[in-house]
Amino acid sequence: MFQTGDSSPLGPGDLVYAIGDIHGRADLLDRLYRRIRAHAEDAAPGRRVVVHLGDYVDRGPDSRGVIDRVMAPPLPGFAPPVALLGNHEFLMLEFLKDPVEYGPGWMANGAAQTFASYGVAPPKRADDPAELTRARDALARALPPAHRGFLETLPTMHRAWIFVFVHAGVRPGIALDRQSVDDLIWIRDEFLRSPANHGGVIVHGHSITPEPDFQPNRIGIDTGAYRSGRLTALCLRDGPPYILQT
Repeated sequence: MFQTGDSSPLGPGDLVYAIGDIHGRADLLDRLYRRIRAHAEDAAPGRRVVVHLGDYVDRGPDSRGVIDRVMAPPLPGFAPPVALLGNHEFLMLEFLKDPVEYGPGWMANGAAQTFASYGVAPPKRADDPAELTRARDALARALPPAHRGFLETLPTMHRAWIFVFVHAGVRPGIALDRQSVDDLIWIRDEFLRSPANHGGVIVHGHSITPEPDFQPNRIGIDTGAYRSGRLTALCLRDGPPYILQT
């Protein structure tokens, strides 16, 4: 699925909470959910939704727990959450299809912690086809069907009012409906350096900054939770944006 959402304006009580890259930190996600819930309870009535920007797996200790939480029913009073595809979920899915081709790249990006969270031994060597295939088969058996179905149906873009939510960014000069999946989940420098109007304010993760990165055409909210302990949510509303963090 490529895109979800609509361009309807945010009403006086409407709140959209975008959450940056989690990377296996289920503990931080639990803490952030509590902060979001308390913040929403103190606001005027309106629509509420959580938008996850991808990268649920790898690097941190509990990828399985993160997916369980992102798949769970919405917070009380919230619409069903939106969960987008990140490059780490892409690597995981491609590994399940072709472990020899994608195994080395995934292992270099923190896959060992994801294997461990599902009770599977990672490949002993990332350049050994037999080991990669053995690990793929074991992970495929351990992965709950609901988790695999969730990963396989993640959209790459969500829109709400003037905001466009993606994992990594967009290719400058390309219409939003013509963006490639590769750019939406991997792009970095060309997007980060661009002053272009992209057709909406892009809310993204993927590129770590110590604090949320507010620019005229984009807002970056990957604060490196797996290593910093700071998981960030951007609250978009009828008024100035608001930041919640662990």
